[in-house]
Amino acid sequence: MLLKKKKISKKEIKHDALVDTYFSTRAWYSENKKQVSTYGTIALVIVLGLWFYSNNVKSNNNEATTDLGKIYSFYDNGQFEIAKNGIPGQNISGLESIVENYGSTKSGNMAKLYLANIELQLNNIDKAMVLFEDFSSDDDLMNASAFAGVAACYEVKKEFANSAKYFEKAANSSTVDQSRAEYLSLAAQSFSQVGEKEKAKEIFKQIKSEYSSSNAARDADRFISELSID
Repeated sequence: MLLKKKKISKKEIKHDALVDTYFSTRAWYSENKKQVSTYGTIALVIVLGLWFYSNNVKSNNNEATTDLGKIYSFYDNGQFEIAKNGIPGQNISGLESIVENYGSTKSGNMAKLYLANIELQLNNIDKAMVLFEDFSSDDDLMNASAFAGVAACYEVKKEFANSAKYFEKAANSSTVDQSRAEYLSLAAQSFSQVGEKEKAKEIFKQIKSEYSSSNAARDADRFISELSID
């Protein structure tokens, strides 16, 4: 069963001059639309609103990118608590703060994926799952990583039918053969945990046939032999 998305609190709603101007412009148009006599004026109001909004998004993404750059080395070195919480005394925001303040931006969204992985590593499975499920990208490889993250959460919970389902989603989303083969292998192992041995064997045979040079293919025969033992 998938977890409910976290509700956005008032604290998470950012206001700045650009956003306020955008909504003020919309409010002005709503109040005065009867007096607006030309389509040109209407278009100008819309364009101005979009300009203000676009600039705000760009500004927020730049800030998120800067903050992410400062904290990434801690994540990369496995210093997960620092990466998560930051170093306030040194003006270094943690991933949790970046996601809270800029989660809707491209860099903030990437921070969400890193934070999800940290929560998984720290065994905060429910938090990790919410973050993985909330992640979305136009990059198929990143989406595959998020699906695999959800699968890993279900695996820890020993909900192997769901972990198999999401490992298959990860495999179908990935554009890299090595990753596809690995995700398929993990899906097969999850299927075997719920007694679907024939399905698991078919997946291992698929890996051998379609991804013969992958690391997962080298272990496929061993898994098939184990699954064939009554």
